[in-house]
Amino acid sequence: MRDGLPPLRDVIAQCGLTARKSLGQNFLLDLNLTRRIARAASPLDDHLIIEVGPGPGGLTRALLLEGAGKVIAIERDARVLPALADISDHFPGRLEVIEGDALRIDWRTLARGPTKIVANLPYNIATPLLTGWLGGERWPPWYTSLTLLFQKEVADRIVARPGSKMFSRLSVLGQWRSNAVKLFDIDRRAFTPPPKVTSSLIQITPRADFLMPCKAGTLQQVTAAVFGQRRKMLRSSLKSLTAEPLELLERSGLAGHLRAEQLEVTDFCKLAAALDD
Repeated sequence: MRDGLPPLRDVIAQCGLTARKSLGQNFLLDLNLTRRIARAASPLDDHLIIEVGPGPGGLTRALLLEGAGKVIAIERDARVLPALADISDHFPGRLEVIEGDALRIDWRTLARGPTKIVANLPYNIATPLLTGWLGGERWPPWYTSLTLLFQKEVADRIVARPGSKMFSRLSVLGQWRSNAVKLFDIDRRAFTPPPKVTSSLIQITPRADFLMPCKAGTLQQVTAAVFGQRRKMLRSSLKSLTAEPLELLERSGLAGHLRAEQLEVTDFCKLAAALDD
């Protein structure tokens, strides 16, 4: 089933579009692939769908074809707005386009009832967007799921388990109070222009419960300090947070010779709680 709109390659040619590296753009043109991404986030008809960086609208069209009743697309690149306007006209009342910087959006003001985020995130802002969505103090958050396309290495870090070389601060933030799973990989040749790396689709679903209570802001400080010097032992890497790292470790019940990848997610929570105390 097609949507009756021109092929995306024709849209890009008509608008004179080229993907800009400065905006982290890589366009997905295969409607079968974008519909697979949209279906991964289903059901769509009972949620507001927020998309970041729609570009010429490949995933946007797939979301609407797969039954999204309302999509809000956040786009910084004014060059693609005519293409998105054509999609909006083709699906009356179902697509709202906001021209702006996604890093400056007040997301809670957009969430009107149950909300999901589905996006092929611009590579250059993917990580700060994710840490912002995962790092809010209010929980459960304003969204019910995140279905997001990342560079494979970033996706692997989000879902990595303790003890893995890929275990990182994104792993801790993604798993502390959410379930994070990788759904499938997408070959670099599926994009225009092809990036240098494979991409992966992940889905993050918030849980009502925490693995261990602590403040999100403090947890981010702890993970930044420990993973920022991941080759160092905790008694050294924690010096950027406290003048008494050994005392902090003792109150957390952790040994000073441990390194970042040797900790569990709950160990980071212990450190954050002890630091706040």
